[in-house]
Amino acid sequence: MGLLEGKRLLITGVITDASLAFHAAKVAQEQGAQVVLTGYGRMRLVERIAQRLPQPAPVVELDVSDQAQLDSLVERVSPHLGDAPHLDGVLHSIGFAPPSCLGEGAFMNAPWEDVATTIQVGAYSFKSLATALLPLMGPGGSVVGMDFDNRQAWPAYDWMGVAKSTLESVCRYLARDLGPQGIRVNLVAAGPVRTMAAKSIPGFAAFEDAWDGRAPLGWDVTDPVPVAKTVCAVLSDWLPVTTGSMVMADGGFHAIGV
Repeated sequence: MGLLEGKRLLITGVITDASLAFHAAKVAQEQGAQVVLTGYGRMRLVERIAQRLPQPAPVVELDVSDQAQLDSLVERVSPHLGDAPHLDGVLHSIGFAPPSCLGEGAFMNAPWEDVATTIQVGAYSFKSLATALLPLMGPGGSVVGMDFDNRQAWPAYDWMGVAKSTLESVCRYLARDLGPQGIRVNLVAAGPVRTMAAKSIPGFAAFEDAWDGRAPLGWDVTDPVPVAKTVCAVLSDWLPVTTGSMVMADGGFHAIGV
């Protein structure tokens, strides 16, 4: 029996088959879960990518900045969840920053409108997604977000880093408010992996170069599977009293000084 046998999961943020969300969906299916994906923008591409999973998954459109889409999400997801629709887990793997918010000079010069977009999509939407799906969730449910540990300033990450710090705070408050309903809320802080999102970060190579030499377990930026396995562990029943936490999947990089 798989770690997620019989679980019904909604996984957001699949863009290509290099996405961390894609690999989380793949591992989840291998562990027995039923998966529904969400996509945004290039829906035909996401639908094609969904066919590459071990079991082709349905795809529902979701723009987390569109309240109408959030309000209708339960109605649109439920037909894919069987006769008694419910969700056991949700993965929030969504982030976006306009070009002005990343790279040299971005922190001092980015306009508020672009900063607001970055924070709304990368942090506030974690709460928005959880709230939208509450009618389908109950005791034992797990809400998981993808994070990049931002307890320090990083080169070029700038306002996306601020959004990640905000996400970490949102996680704690969401855990506080959903805990009485038996729903856990956690983040998985991943080391750098070569995804489409990573390619949009100027100077991403600086992250790659630093990680493998410092992480005690080493680090392979081309291998998303260890992070995907960590996500599935947090979605499972095997961390029943873990909530409001940032679970590290970074080879131990965070624990080692220069």
